[in-house]
Amino acid sequence: MPGIHKSIKRHSSKRLVIFNHKGGVGKTTLTINIAYELASLGKNVLLVDSDPQCNITSYLVDDMTLDALLDKSDGDDGETIWSSLKPIVDGEGGLNEIEPIKHGRRLFLLPGDVRLSEFEQVLNDLWRECDQRRLRGFRGVSALSVLVNQTCVNHDIDYVLFDCGPNIGPLNKAILLDCDHFIVPAACDQFSVRALKTLGHTLSGWLKDWESAVRFAPEGIYLLPGKPKFLGYIPQRFRVYRGLPSSGYSSYFSKIERSISSEIVSVFRKEDPELASRSIRDLRIGTVKDLGQLANAGQSQGLPIWDVAEGTPEQKTEARKLFETIAKNIIRLTSHAEANANT
Repeated sequence: MPGIHKSIKRHSSKRLVIFNHKGGVGKTTLTINIAYELASLGKNVLLVDSDPQCNITSYLVDDMTLDALLDKSDGDDGETIWSSLKPIVDGEGGLNEIEPIKHGRRLFLLPGDVRLSEFEQVLNDLWRECDQRRLRGFRGVSALSVLVNQTCVNHDIDYVLFDCGPNIGPLNKAILLDCDHFIVPAACDQFSVRALKTLGHTLSGWLKDWESAVRFAPEGIYLLPGKPKFLGYIPQRFRVYRGLPSSGYSSYFSKIERSISSEIVSVFRKEDPELASRSIRDLRIGTVKDLGQLANAGQSQGLPIWDVAEGTPEQKTEARKLFETIAKNIIRLTSHAEANANT
């Protein structure tokens, strides 16, 4: 597999991540179903399984295929993200190019690998080397971005969606700083609301660290942009009664909105007003109620939740509309942001 050139121009695809460092907020379910809907709306979508748990890969490929991918990922014919990044970990040079798995006409997957945890361990040192102005550090922290970029070039990708683990580790730092936009999922419970209080400050710290580091980066190398804009948030996992959130959940909508405003929007505006420029009332991209058996069936059957065998036609139609709204809002908001950037 040929090495990927690292000084290529960044592709025009829009890179997003649905991110919350708290687990159990449905990031993977949101990510995969948004990807399906974007593809159905005519967009070429690349899913990047950057979580060592390989949830999205196991969603889209059968167990035998996944086992085969993982068994050979360390060899010369490996096809996972780890296969590409392994030379960085081993200190043997540049990336190996891998081909994404095509799922349908417009959906592509860069498959994950449990050994991404080893890459994450090396990233700790690479981030420190960036602070020390070493070329190896800058190349290492941008390695996944370079792989994604080349894949976007090869397959004319419109949207990249990362699926990442629920933590604030060095790999997620590289992903957030690579993204053009991020979306925060928030379950309607007290633990999720509390988690928002640390999220904004953590992300703000990452932006500051990178802004300081790139001032001394060597010229002419591929760098992470380091300016992820807050696209919005998605309340989810609430029950409804007569078409509205039930009494046990309705109060969390206002709590989530207040926390988003104070802990993310305000914090980001202090760094750069353009990173969170829209009104808080315009930041709710959509809502996803508790999907119950549909979500579980989608994962076990490897299908969008509106195509599973379980559930009633009415439930699946409603679920499809929820994700269609979110996908259309993402297209509208990212297109608007791009137009503003070009004026």
